[in-house]
Amino acid sequence: MNTSIPELSIAFMILAMICGTALPVALCIFFRKKYHCSLIPFFFGCAVMLTFALMLEQLAHALILNSSAGTVIKNNIWLYAVYGGLMAGLFEEGGRFIIMKTAMKNYRENNYNALMYGAGHGGFEAFYLLTLGMVNNLAASIMINSGNAAQLTAGLTADQAASAEAAFAQLASSPSWLFLLSIVERFAAIASQLAFSVLVWFAVKNGKKASWLFPAAIFLHLLLDAAAVILNHYLPNQAYLTELAVCLLSAGNVCFAYKIWKKSTAAEEI
Repeated sequence: MNTSIPELSIAFMILAMICGTALPVALCIFFRKKYHCSLIPFFFGCAVMLTFALMLEQLAHALILNSSAGTVIKNNIWLYAVYGGLMAGLFEEGGRFIIMKTAMKNYRENNYNALMYGAGHGGFEAFYLLTLGMVNNLAASIMINSGNAAQLTAGLTADQAASAEAAFAQLASSPSWLFLLSIVERFAAIASQLAFSVLVWFAVKNGKKASWLFPAAIFLHLLLDAAAVILNHYLPNQAYLTELAVCLLSAGNVCFAYKIWKKSTAAEEI
């Protein structure tokens, strides 16, 4: 294999890997120090992301996408985008609602615990996608550049080896700035996770009069994820436009959540 990974790409991989861990830790410390939040909601957020998104949702995908209905879904990008966004919204916001309704009922006095939860939820996702994902890319890059790429495909079938080599070639051909863009994408994603946490928090805390905030969080989650999938499909070589759209949607989510926060906390003070 004559492929090599640019040193700048490797440097940006390392930076992304560090950010995937540093960002959630920094948010946790900030909310703890600034707003006296409990640490427990942070770990609840981590647990929900792991259980509902990375386990239960993936199990549902395995069942649905491998069915006859799944074939139809996968063959239509719009249907696939809406399906993926809806599943993410249902599982993540559903898990968020359940944990806030039950295990977090003793933490409702401090509204900032909603943000601490969001830091854990979005932070664990960042750790999984950035830190762990970049560890794999970095390990492969080092092996390839040291001339030991053959060891990465040893023991694989011909088809598996061809797929791995195609992935290595894509890794080598990817512009270095794409790895920086992954950091920007996680910042936007965490901002939305904080916003969704606020919406579900007040949906739980304020009961029937704010119950509409829960489906609103599901819809906004669906919209964000579906937009990213559709734009990636139609603009495969213009990732920066996709991330710009994601950042704008996340900014909208934050503004909406901020308005809900102000309105809800003002009502509490009356």
